[in-house]
Amino acid sequence: MKKLTIEDKTFNLRDIKQLYPAVLVKTGYEDETTEMSLEWIESEAKGRVEIAGYGLFVRISDEEKYSFIYKDREALDQAIAEVAMQIK
Repeated sequence: MKKLTIEDKTFNLRDIKQLYPAVLVKTGYEDETTEMSLEWIESEAKGRVEIAGYGLFVRISDEEKYSFIYKDREALDQAIAEVAMQIK
């Protein structure tokens, strides 16, 4: 069975329902953040939101989700490249 490792967590590929990158933006309410697509940030945000971080998200089920947060886009891109190498 093919496995995927992100940082120190290993997943069985067949168990993953969603695997996606996103940007965490501040909502303006306390320290709350929400996920936005990278495409939206690049095309529509244009300084209108405050970025709190970048993430790679793995959803196993409705109740089980793992978040791997990175401080900048370059770190996220590196994590994506590492994932891509594992699932080739």
